[in-house]
Amino acid sequence: MQHKIATGFSRTHLSAVSSLPSASSANPFKHAFPLKVACAHCNMRNFCLPSELNAEELQRISSVISAQRSIKRGETLYRNGEKFTNLYAIRTGFFKIRITSEDGREQVTGFQMAGEIIGMDGIMNDHHNCDAVALEDADVCVLPFHLVEKLSRDIGTLQHHVHKIMSREIVREHGVMLLLGSMRAEERLAAFLLNLVERLHDRGFSQSELNLRMTREEIGSYLGLKLETVSRTFSKFMEDGILEVHQRHVRIINADALALLVNHEKCH
Repeated sequence: MQHKIATGFSRTHLSAVSSLPSASSANPFKHAFPLKVACAHCNMRNFCLPSELNAEELQRISSVISAQRSIKRGETLYRNGEKFTNLYAIRTGFFKIRITSEDGREQVTGFQMAGEIIGMDGIMNDHHNCDAVALEDADVCVLPFHLVEKLSRDIGTLQHHVHKIMSREIVREHGVMLLLGSMRAEERLAAFLLNLVERLHDRGFSQSELNLRMTREEIGSYLGLKLETVSRTFSKFMEDGILEVHQRHVRIINADALALLVNHEKCH
């Protein structure tokens, strides 16, 4: 697919104005268990780690991972205001990143999937400024940040990879600003679907079909659209023969039409 969209759907630079207590803060590893699959044998390795690592370096990185943790659908991995100690590599599952205002309004700022690393929002001031909520049952690898920093000084390719991840987040956020600042509803939803299906395809899923883990309301929160607008735009895409939609199952019939919407905006 030639419709690469740079908006990897993460806006964790937005700071929350509330600081919520964590349901799991008393025991952050309540659902933790020893590492079951070493990095060398993990099918998400090429997404989380640089491909140039040798066997010894992979072993050293595996030794840094303190545990794997299971998160049930609807549970929170970390909350705004919690002390930052770890990064988390998503092994399986899907997360939404959100901030919550003092009056309880929720803003979705990103959707992260297997092979991606979350938690970097806490690096700046040693506390998380958002919540990471599982949209389905998930497993994550726990990466103590002080050990990652130490190991990165010894393994140059790992340090470079961490820098690339941070740079990718900056590029994604720039893409999101474009998404919210200049695109119409149809263009926003088209960009969202193309990016999502391409990221899933990179992980071995279909290039044209996907099951949405998030609700339409969550999509609207992320895209800056009302629920009614999201539903109406899905309906328009169906009427135009671009999509087939059955509840959360989406089949892209005409990816070129979606890409044309997005590329038209880029040219203006």
